[in-house]
Amino acid sequence: MKNQNEMLQLVKQVQALAENGLHFSENDFDLDRYQLLEEISLRMLSLLTGLSAETIELATPERNGYRTPKVDVRAIIFNDQDEILMVKERVDSRWSLPGGWCDVGYTPTETAEKEAEEEAGIKVKVTRLLAVFDKKCHDHPEDLFYAYKIFLECEAENFEISTGMETLDVGFFGLNELPELSTPRNTAGQIHKMFDFHFNKIHWPIID
Repeated sequence: MKNQNEMLQLVKQVQALAENGLHFSENDFDLDRYQLLEEISLRMLSLLTGLSAETIELATPERNGYRTPKVDVRAIIFNDQDEILMVKERVDSRWSLPGGWCDVGYTPTETAEKEAEEEAGIKVKVTRLLAVFDKKCHDHPEDLFYAYKIFLECEAENFEISTGMETLDVGFFGLNELPELSTPRNTAGQIHKMFDFHFNKIHWPIID
């Protein structure tokens, strides 16, 4: 599994190099080679993931242009009992911090506040940056996207919560009672670090 994950990372780098070459090159000979390299990388991704090349292309519509990491934002919200807010994802029936991909036109702060309200029915204000994680440096399952994850501390107007269209349940959890996690979105280690911030064991933002 470790070798397969490493191979997937390398293939994604090759795919990014091919797409960047297609974006910048003006030489017809080079463009043909970059196009071939992109097709090979799609085929390799298909073999490694079990997904069809067509499915991978549909899942990555931003492929034309310079490839950059996607940005995911998570809202960190504690209640007065030192419990952290989590939502049960409809997509896999597991739990994550409120959040999601940044939409074009929204700042990270706006994204965190919007996602908290949409997924957990709670109005919050972002107060500080806690972490910027590179997804490959943490114990997430492999996927098609290279992503950075931004964790933002939020202050709630009140602690009234409710489910949204993308969530099955919502609740506050203590450090020793965390539910089954949606690991593509957050890991136990990351959430433990959020508790360390909350209890003032960490004072400066974490990078990577």
